[in-house]
Amino acid sequence: MKRVIVGLSGGVDSSVAAYLLKEQGYEVIGLFMKNWHDDSVTISDECPWLDDSNDALLVAEKLGIPFQTVDLSEQYKERIVDYMFAEYEKGRTPNPDVLCNREIKFDVFLKIALDLGADYVATGHYCRKETSIDTKGNETHRLLAGVDPNKDQSYFLCQLSQEQLAKTLFPVGELLKPKVREIAAAQDLITADKKDSQGLCFIGKVRLPDFLQQQLKPKNGNIIEVDATHPMYERGNNDHLFNYNYTETDGKKVGEHIGAHFFTKGQRKGLGVGGTPLPLFILETDVTTNTIYTGQGKQHPGLWRKNLFIATNELHWVRPDLKLEIGDSIEVRARIRYRQELEPATLFMDTVGVKVSFENPQFAIQEGQFVAWYLKDELVGSGVISGS
Repeated sequence: MKRVIVGLSGGVDSSVAAYLLKEQGYEVIGLFMKNWHDDSVTISDECPWLDDSNDALLVAEKLGIPFQTVDLSEQYKERIVDYMFAEYEKGRTPNPDVLCNREIKFDVFLKIALDLGADYVATGHYCRKETSIDTKGNETHRLLAGVDPNKDQSYFLCQLSQEQLAKTLFPVGELLKPKVREIAAAQDLITADKKDSQGLCFIGKVRLPDFLQQQLKPKNGNIIEVDATHPMYERGNNDHLFNYNYTETDGKKVGEHIGAHFFTKGQRKGLGVGGTPLPLFILETDVTTNTIYTGQGKQHPGLWRKNLFIATNELHWVRPDLKLEIGDSIEVRARIRYRQELEPATLFMDTVGVKVSFENPQFAIQEGQFVAWYLKDELVGSGVISGS
């Protein structure tokens, strides 16, 4: 009998994943990952780890499977939280959920599971895996979008490797969310009607400025408004141009902020500047000069770009057999954030990295986040955005 260790999060998806695997004849063990202790920056009652742990235990008892808790808070701080602080300090906007999957769930947790004699780990992610074997016996694992278009979570797994996928199962990827809740209710699982968790992976919703100020110090700087008619925008989507090099002479001062590293492109709230005909959106943050550049309205040309760039060292292929060689290009569909519709794009590989050119302009492309690209419904690669 194959042994599967399920990451029981205390939510409905992982609960049903455990139930389905048991029904399929696997030996199932539930494991809860305790990764965060500091409730001082979380918004009350949002993803409290203690309640989640209790719910996971009750699910395991209901299903009649062994259960234990592992404390991974030290690894989580080193690999995720410290990474977040470093990225924000550099003026980049990280996606901790993607890193959490790569570094914690499918690395630290996976190794613990294998040490416990597991053949696989399983999670409640809405995605699918297909495996093919060639004539030489070599396996290729394909990471596919989940059947439920409203819940597809393949983007969050865009940094997984073939080795990680080989040991992973996604039992709910073939189901729609209402069906998952229906199964949970039929089995009288306590998580059947539980709200989906939101916010940072394992932390929940946080007051981001409070969270960042644990490490990053406030530092007053200028807020500059740049007019939408500035001449620089006339050449904005030329192939050779990725970033606008703003200076304070490109606009007028309209206020002050508490630190450029606390803000991100596309952000509208939190600036404390009013009196403009249209809301101010952040076009760019410059942590070197501690300046924030803004523009009026969501249609401001500084917010919309067709091109982005990924440096070679931040490029990842889920399917290494499909990676591009220098000079190669490929047409794909891509997204730069979770829940975004897939957009037609072209990848071009040169000597320093990959240029991604979208058919349509994208809103607030942010350095530090991940772009993932697909062939049909298969996620084949991703990378950290180095420039836009």
